[in-house]
Amino acid sequence: MRLLVAAATIAACVVVSLAVTANTGADQFGLPNVPGVHNTAATLINKQAVRGKPGNAPGGPAGNDSCRWAHDNECDEPDIGTGACRMGTDFSDCRAIRAGDDDSCRWARDHECDEPNFGTGACTQGTDRTDCGDIAWMRNQNDACATAFNGVCEEPGHGNGSCAARTDRSDCLGRNRPLAINDHFFGRDDRVLVPVNERPWSYMGVLRMDTGESCTATLVARDVIVSAAHCIHTERGVNARGRFEAAHGGRTARITAYLVDQRYDYRRFNSGDDIDGMDWALLRLDQPLGDQLGFAGVQNLTGQGQTRAAAADLMQAGYSWDTGGHLSGNLRCHIRTVYPDNTFAHECDTTRGDSGSAFLVRNGQNYDVIGVDSNFRSNPNGPFLYIAVSAASFGPRLPDFVAGRTGTRVGGTTGGPVRKTT
Repeated sequence: MRLLVAAATIAACVVVSLAVTANTGADQFGLPNVPGVHNTAATLINKQAVRGKPGNAPGGPAGNDSCRWAHDNECDEPDIGTGACRMGTDFSDCRAIRAGDDDSCRWARDHECDEPNFGTGACTQGTDRTDCGDIAWMRNQNDACATAFNGVCEEPGHGNGSCAARTDRSDCLGRNRPLAINDHFFGRDDRVLVPVNERPWSYMGVLRMDTGESCTATLVARDVIVSAAHCIHTERGVNARGRFEAAHGGRTARITAYLVDQRYDYRRFNSGDDIDGMDWALLRLDQPLGDQLGFAGVQNLTGQGQTRAAAADLMQAGYSWDTGGHLSGNLRCHIRTVYPDNTFAHECDTTRGDSGSAFLVRNGQNYDVIGVDSNFRSNPNGPFLYIAVSAASFGPRLPDFVAGRTGTRVGGTTGGPVRKTT
């Protein structure tokens, strides 16, 4: 999912469309029907540069902001924040939390939480107390513990205490998620940690770009992976320099070539939803990791009709921002609506870091990729729309790319600042 943050974009991110389209009713699943496109009556979610909410103005007391991720509105000190930086080096982002929260946010008391992760991200953590108070308990809680999702709270003082503080969220605090939180949960987090030594999870891994961004990717040939196009794009163009780290066995391979839809435009993708069906990328590796790990087939499930697509049991897993280095996902979820632009809305619980992760179905003794995770957008008249790109977009391109007849070799870096990854 695409998260667009002005100072620090996490490529695994989430965006919601700004365009406005008339609502033409609802489908059988309660989602809006818009001929030819998805619902676009939306506002940005999880975006620092929220239109109409440009963020906090600079100023305030001075302090040590030597943290690499200072001034990104998210506290990164270890005791109360993400732990991405050393203690005492992210003063401006952590100040309000340490002082006990306040309403200094420019957008305080507008009935919308504007703090990062569970709000719009327009303001610094701890500065929108009135609007975020009901969900502040979620701040900097995660499921990064290796035994998360096992039903037993194991943080210090509970169970065997084998989990670090604030790393066993679902087991200690429950799986229900407030509707106000801007993650892709349908009221309850149904994810589990998946066994990476078993198929189809062994086909998956993390895509780590040299820019610092990360997404999830899946083997679809002995030396080819599929992910999302926005994972290898920056505002300056394509930068496909990076590596694939397999979930199982510690195997890695560098990216040597890529194939994306030539019509894909990163800026256009971030400002609307008319090219969401182009948000896919095929990437060639310098090592045939699929020989040892196996790889998935590719199937155009959405091309078989709405009814069949909605009835299929999907599996999905990705490197979510809140599960540390563990692969987590859904064992059984479903497509809600298929759209004419080769995208579909789904009900799988996903969040930042799941960008590019595959949706799979069982095919006899094998598994097929039927789409990759792309983005989400809000829906004023109903639930969030969680959007994936159908294999109908990239499946026909796969044989020629595997054979080396198409694709662009990875060349020089075309830009993009280093970004904080989770």
